[in-house]
Amino acid sequence: MRVAIAGAGNVGRSIAAELVENGHEVLLIEKDRKSYKPTSVPGAQWLMADACETNTLTNASLETCHVAIAATGDDKANLVLSLLAKTEYGVPRVVARVNHPKNEWLFDEAWGVDVAVSSPRLLSALVEEAVSVGDLVRLLQFEQGRANLVELTLAEGATVVGKRVGSVTWPPDTALVAILRGGRVLVPSQDDPLEAGDELLFVAAADVEDELQSLLGTG
Repeated sequence: MRVAIAGAGNVGRSIAAELVENGHEVLLIEKDRKSYKPTSVPGAQWLMADACETNTLTNASLETCHVAIAATGDDKANLVLSLLAKTEYGVPRVVARVNHPKNEWLFDEAWGVDVAVSSPRLLSALVEEAVSVGDLVRLLQFEQGRANLVELTLAEGATVVGKRVGSVTWPPDTALVAILRGGRVLVPSQDDPLEAGDELLFVAAADVEDELQSLLGTG
């Protein structure tokens, strides 16, 4: 897979290093000479240029990329790159970093964004996930929020405790993808019983989250 990353700061370099380690072809685009450090991710290709300019993206052969990641510290630049990548170069998957929560509403399909990653929102979700029992916590959005990765830790007395996964009538457009139990990750089967303290991970449509919360509550 070929991936272009705009922004070679700490975030961009970290993403690039992990993708390179996983065997992907990575191009880092950076306009600031202070952040242009090819030796920091030697397995990646580097281009010193402005990723918001079409001649840069043409020279980078952006149309050959499977994924474009807008990872700069400037939300305006990330939006411009996302729009260009999607509309001008037909990149199938565009992921954009949201630096300021007040701008999160802009990062949608109108700007070419397939997945928006907001560090403040993700950190707050992880805090909630760590301390919440019995409450649904949204961890990650897909398809501009039409579907979400959500987590809930089953409380003592939850109505589904003791039931088998296959015997529970889940809301439509809901998939139980993992059960975290005692430090283990379980791929759920129809016969697995649900236990108090289980952390359940679902991919669910946004409009069924209330129904899912009600189902997994204590009645």
